Amino acid sequence: MSDLVLHRGGQLVQKADLDLVQLPPQTDSYIPVSHFHLADKLLTISRDMLTDYALVGENYALARQGNQLFALLNFKRDHGEIGLSVAFRNSYDRSMSIGLAIGGNVFICDNLALSGEVAVMKKHTKNVLTALEDLAISTLYRANHNYQRIVADATLLRNRELTDKQAFMLFGLLYGQNVLSPRQFTTAVNEWQKPRHEAFQARNMWSLYNCATEALKTAPPTSIMEAHSKLHDVITLEADQYRVL
Repeated sequence: MSDLVLHRGGQLVQKADLDLVQLPPQTDSYIPVSHFHLADKLLTISRDMLTDYALVGENYALARQGNQLFALLNFKRDHGEIGLSVAFRNSYDRSMSIGLAIGGNVFICDNLALSGEVAVMKKHTKNVLTALEDLAISTLYRANHNYQRIVADATLLRNRELTDKQAFMLFGLLYGQNVLSPRQFTTAVNEWQKPRHEAFQARNMWSLYNCATEALKTAPPTSIMEAHSKLHDVITLEADQYRVL
């Protein structure tokens, strides 16, 4: 999370700092939701619903003079390498809708893994706060299922061996399907050739996946959750074509 959105002029802040950003005026057709209220509501609902998990971290980042928020609530249930993350976003300048997704956090490298669709609030009308609570509850209701899927997918990817040639072909596929930008493609390939984390020196699809998620840390807040979800879909779909270790 420490690298997310920072390259675009963003900054890491404390939760209390979210309340210092001025809320835009309400109109007849648009009712803004404050960054602080969103974070506080999601933290409360997450703690209430994820009773088998312990909160281990809160990360908040603001960009565009505080108009954009991207945040992660990280939870852990056991001593595994992957925790559960609640990822969400908000904006005051209408550059992106409120979005919420359940994912996994790879503790060793702080990489995010998302599977499934990003739940998005499409309207900010008079019932926006009720709609927000409904969205949060319905998304978190599926949290454990999504988390278990990510853990299972990680095991599957670890068992898929790759040669350098196969890895480069997969990176090319990710570029061709607009998962990685040209610069992110270069970053991911460099991570593969010179892994910065010992755990990802193994030549398998899990290492490649984390090279790509490392590169996606430079994705803009408006699309970072969708980019991670698309990456997960593409890589897991390709997994069956590679040799099992």
